Amino acid sequence: MRKVFGITFLMLALVPAGWAQDKKLVAVLDFDYGTVRSAVQAYFGTDQDVGKGISLLLEQKLVQDGKYRVIDRNSMDKILKEQNFSNSDRVDPTSAAKIGRILGVSAVITGSITQFGRDDKHQGVGGGGYGLGKFGLGGVGRNESKAVVNVTAKLIDINTAEILAVATGSGESKRGGFKLGGGGGGWSGGGGGQVDMGSSNFANTILGEAVNASVASLGQQLDDKADSLPTVKVVVSGLVADVTGNTLILNVGSKAGVKVGDHLGVFRQGRQIKDPATGKVLKTIVTKVGDVTITEVEDTSSTGTFTGEPPKVGDAVRNSQ
Repeated sequence: MRKVFGITFLMLALVPAGWAQDKKLVAVLDFDYGTVRSAVQAYFGTDQDVGKGISLLLEQKLVQDGKYRVIDRNSMDKILKEQNFSNSDRVDPTSAAKIGRILGVSAVITGSITQFGRDDKHQGVGGGGYGLGKFGLGGVGRNESKAVVNVTAKLIDINTAEILAVATGSGESKRGGFKLGGGGGGWSGGGGGQVDMGSSNFANTILGEAVNASVASLGQQLDDKADSLPTVKVVVSGLVADVTGNTLILNVGSKAGVKVGDHLGVFRQGRQIKDPATGKVLKTIVTKVGDVTITEVEDTSSTGTFTGEPPKVGDAVRNSQ
């Protein structure tokens, strides 16, 4: 299996713009693996973040299937770090919904790993024992290796924290064969390094096969829910609070739905048209003076790079369309 994490934006660039915009943007948070941590340590010989590994595989699956747009992992991690969200925050639906609002996605996918490991059986005469992921020494016998991985995922509404859908992915792989003496086989990639669950080395193990089967099942169920997701339209309306060269500071931030990468229009009020009989303002002429691309976001303010005619403090900022 080729590792294709991190190519989300490249793939989106290759599809027609209108079609890409019709797909819902989602964020896949790292899966919780606390329930299976001891099994993970026993198998790999050290603690491995299999929750992150499975979330990356799921991102890849969703992008390849083409039902969703998936927010870039590096950009997401940077924003969550700036907002001081911990991994435990990401499991709670209310916190996940808040994360989704900050990221500006349609929904958030959270998940847990409920089963992860090998369940090997050895039948024969003589020789040593056997254990998780390892075979005994000596003797004549038959080895039957089996790996089982179960994962669950929730699709969470960013506005209400409502669970829109629940999906369960199950994967299993078996191998068997006669064994005559000699040492047994197990995971050879253990140790201090982080296991790359997207590599062909891992994918070709029975545990890797079980992992990929569970992710494939999970991804298909989430694909089936794509059309039922609510469409999120964030309306941004604020003012320019400071101008320094081509850098603008706005009086709206993440609480108003602004996120890094947003492109907003900058508008200036002009003359007013009044009713000659009553003096009531009938219309205000507004002229667009340029655009601002958001580079930094805080709760109640944001910073961006401006292009266009010279901006002024007090200019209005809103969605261009």
